[in-house]
Amino acid sequence: MTSQLHTGIKGKLEQIVAPKDTATAYGSGLVEVFATPAMIALMENTAHTSLKEYLPEGFLTVGRDVNIKHIKATAVGKRVWAVSEITLIEGKKLTFSVEAFDEDGKIGFGTHTRYIVNKQRFMESL
Repeated sequence: MTSQLHTGIKGKLEQIVAPKDTATAYGSGLVEVFATPAMIALMENTAHTSLKEYLPEGFLTVGRDVNIKHIKATAVGKRVWAVSEITLIEGKKLTFSVEAFDEDGKIGFGTHTRYIVNKQRFMESL
């Protein structure tokens, strides 16, 4: 199943920070800046979408661990993007290096772990 997967697979997604992406909207803070949970969601989304062409029909990845540092605030209206790269493959466990940026530089970084699962079996196990 993972024969096509290899370390070095990269992903990149970007967005404009909207009011729905702020710490106030998420309930994670009291300021109108890009929320840490929103940044982490962008990083996770970048990692999992980078795998679409590598997984067989019926399989996807689910997030398990995040170890992220959010080092700089970003205002509403600014463009942000995340990049991911697979750094380790251990069977169904995939480890990614992830980073986030805005127009002024790096805003966050860390690692993210995902597991390959059969979607139907995963949903049936709930």
